[in-house]
Amino acid sequence: MAKLIALTLLGMGLALFRNHQSSYQTRLNALREVQPVELPNCNLVKGIETGSEDLEILPNGLAFISSGLKYPGIKSFNPNSPGKILLMDLNEEDPTVLELGVTGSKFDVSSFNPHGISTFTDEDNAMYLLVVNHPDAKSTVELFKFQEEEKSLLHLKTIRHKLLPNLNDIVAVGPEHFYGTNDHYFLDPYLRSWEIYLGLAWSYVVYYSPSEVRVVAEGFDFANGINISPDGKYVYIAELLAHKIHVYEKHANWTLTPLKSLDFNTLVDNISVDPETGDLWVGCHPNGMKIFFYDSENPPASEVLRIQNILTEEPKVTQVYAENGTVLQGSTVASVYKGKLLIGTVFHKALYCEL
Repeated sequence: MAKLIALTLLGMGLALFRNHQSSYQTRLNALREVQPVELPNCNLVKGIETGSEDLEILPNGLAFISSGLKYPGIKSFNPNSPGKILLMDLNEEDPTVLELGVTGSKFDVSSFNPHGISTFTDEDNAMYLLVVNHPDAKSTVELFKFQEEEKSLLHLKTIRHKLLPNLNDIVAVGPEHFYGTNDHYFLDPYLRSWEIYLGLAWSYVVYYSPSEVRVVAEGFDFANGINISPDGKYVYIAELLAHKIHVYEKHANWTLTPLKSLDFNTLVDNISVDPETGDLWVGCHPNGMKIFFYDSENPPASEVLRIQNILTEEPKVTQVYAENGTVLQGSTVASVYKGKLLIGTVFHKALYCEL
């Protein structure tokens, strides 16, 4: 009888394992291969070799790029060097990148590990850059003031909070106010891996201000990119392993109400919003298995989607760019400026194309 019970439990365990394994592969889109969609006149950006995980383009054409991310379980081509913030002027004929120096006595440049970024310009035209940072595998938000003449960042403040344990991306709604995505619930690496494998969908989004911090949305299977509509009325959240982008209505008290969701056949990462049209531009991973289990002989592909009229009943989704990884590996973000497209990656290069 004892052997029968043991065999039954073993059988149930194996069945459960197979179900989770199948679900895990589906969530990673493990079987997908991309068909190339090319753009004219694409060039790799000189000076970017170790990632361009997130970027933001100002209305004047200056682009801020976070580079050198070290993220648990993800490839890094330069794991022993600190990350950096790069500046690129897209008004130039052949734009190159410049590393922005950081000033401020309390900031440790040697442990700088930038992830998601967001900018905010106040009424006096002072420009603030908020950066998700992972020093020593922790999560902070670093607040900088951009000094345009000096081409440098003045470090003003480090933000830490118990509700910001696993930050991935942020969107600034004030100089010290933002929505942020936590891509995991657990801090412990072992529990984090099981959280992803089992698909617990416990990650969440937080609103942060100096006076209050609270969870405003939850139940995500790896909350990733986040951004806001040009009129400030809607917040867009990418759910990486569910292949969804969620639209939330933002209220005057900073709470969010779910409005709609869009499904995709790709892992959606960072979201950029065109300030003129309101279109969403999304950097995507067609096959997540190749991102989390890197093989230089079979590298992760890149894909860029454009979403028009997202608030209507029939949004238009266009695959603007797709490539199998021979040129660009692991696209995470894409943004447009005056007919040009800038595409960033989690650990690889960056691409600049004409549309």
